[in-house]
Amino acid sequence: MPHSADRLRVLTYNIQVGIDTRRYRQYVTRSWRHVLPFLGRRDNLDQIATLLRDYDIVALQEIDAGSYRGAFLNQAQYLAERAGFPNWHLQVNRNYGPLARHGIAVLSRLPPTGIRECRLPGFLPGRGALLLSFGSAARPLHVLAVHLSLGQRSRLRQLRYLSRLAVHCKDLILLGDLNCPAWPLERHSGLIHAGLRVADTEGHSYPSWRPRRNLDHVLVSSSLKVHRAQILNHPMSDHLPVSVELDLPPALAASLAATPQAA
Repeated sequence: MPHSADRLRVLTYNIQVGIDTRRYRQYVTRSWRHVLPFLGRRDNLDQIATLLRDYDIVALQEIDAGSYRGAFLNQAQYLAERAGFPNWHLQVNRNYGPLARHGIAVLSRLPPTGIRECRLPGFLPGRGALLLSFGSAARPLHVLAVHLSLGQRSRLRQLRYLSRLAVHCKDLILLGDLNCPAWPLERHSGLIHAGLRVADTEGHSYPSWRPRRNLDHVLVSSSLKVHRAQILNHPMSDHLPVSVELDLPPALAASLAATPQAA
């Protein structure tokens, strides 16, 4: 169950497959950690799990589904179990067999009533989105977890695609590593038409050791009131996590409370 009946705590975090990058030069000196196992990875994941325990819904990017570089550990399952989440779903977007299985994941306190895996358009394959629904069919909460492209042209195509999904969702949380600042999202006609606004308009999430850019975001429907939004000082990746607390309208809170719990 969520920590509060009428308040939802959500988090998005690009965890860089458990690599705690602290300097630009480490992209070179520690590049081997993206392809080979190292002893500190599980300790890093344990520290991330400690942070996740305070949240109801968590979106994770750059997560490994179990491959040689991560000692064949399914990081989504591991983090869910360590942080006490009964529900998790992982989408593999780049599958290099036993060498690397790269993807995104959503962990949740409530069991989802629907899960849809989406392949995002772009000039290069390997970007995806997870659309989950929670609560009753009469008033569902939708969560759309994403990791968008670095290139502007592909990213704009992906935002148009996401806008077409979002326009059909009355109560929606769109969150993830969007690889762009807040201002183009606030001006995007499709997102505006879908009734979405950026919850985290201030603060910077990248790079974690000297944040200068806000690349990670939580967007919400107008029905969801933002109680608090903040960038957390938790540098266990090259990104910092974004935390948002949302006040739910009574009908939506009742819908989530009526959801049967998983055994």
